[in-house]
Amino acid sequence: MTNIAIMAVLSITLRLLGVDSILAENGSDLNIQALVILSGVIGFGGSIISLLISKWMAKRMTSAVVITQPKTKMEKWLMSIVEKQAQIVGIKMPEVAIFPTVAMNAFATGANKNNALMAVSQGLLDNMTPGEIEAVVGHEMSHIANGDMVTLALIQGVVNTFVVFLSRIIGHVVDRVILKNNRGHGIGYFVTVMISQIVLSILASTIVMYFSRKREFVADTGGADLAGHHNMIAALKRLGQLVPEALPEQMAAFGINNKSGLMSLFSSHPPIEARIAALEQRAQRVNNRQ
Repeated sequence: MTNIAIMAVLSITLRLLGVDSILAENGSDLNIQALVILSGVIGFGGSIISLLISKWMAKRMTSAVVITQPKTKMEKWLMSIVEKQAQIVGIKMPEVAIFPTVAMNAFATGANKNNALMAVSQGLLDNMTPGEIEAVVGHEMSHIANGDMVTLALIQGVVNTFVVFLSRIIGHVVDRVILKNNRGHGIGYFVTVMISQIVLSILASTIVMYFSRKREFVADTGGADLAGHHNMIAALKRLGQLVPEALPEQMAAFGINNKSGLMSLFSSHPPIEARIAALEQRAQRVNNRQ
């Protein structure tokens, strides 16, 4: 919804500035080259803006409190774990935060791997063992180290670009062919563009979610390497026993667990059972080599 909103605002802004008018050549034909450029500006503009404000949004949407000076033994231990893992994966120490909810969850976000935020819920700290917490932190640190935030932002940008391009093609066809309007784009064009953009954005999100699910398996592997396969598997099993509180959409793709999708195609995470099975198979292969 954030991307759709930003794309809509950019579309309207460019329209008010007269940029959209160049898409109609001689009142009848689209300027495809200009449309491609405009689509790229709007498409990547939305995803890049979302990426740049992701930390700011995450803190406010989850009420996460960044640990500046650890006050408890748990906070000191958590900071030490994050610092140790940051050195192992070769990134700068991210901001570490705790967000107040009894549900067990965690997420990572940020514009790049050296300017990131890693947050865990109070419920996770209260209910998981130290080994399980370390595995969850490792999962999120792997997201950061692998640059998953930037990767998905770029994928989202490409998807957005196609959505903007196709929605304007559809609007042009409706305006010219169905409504028989040959005097520049009318209200039918703009209404069709906005509706098409929303529908196509929802459908295109399945592509982004597909890549998100793939990155989850990689992050699980990273968590296992940092904290041990048994701890990562144990953490996932504990999460699988609960109905998690869904994270806000902005950072759901980088959470440890998310089942908020109405259908599997729209889910940012694969099933817990599949993730556990993949880790158990990997652990078995490692043991066999040893």
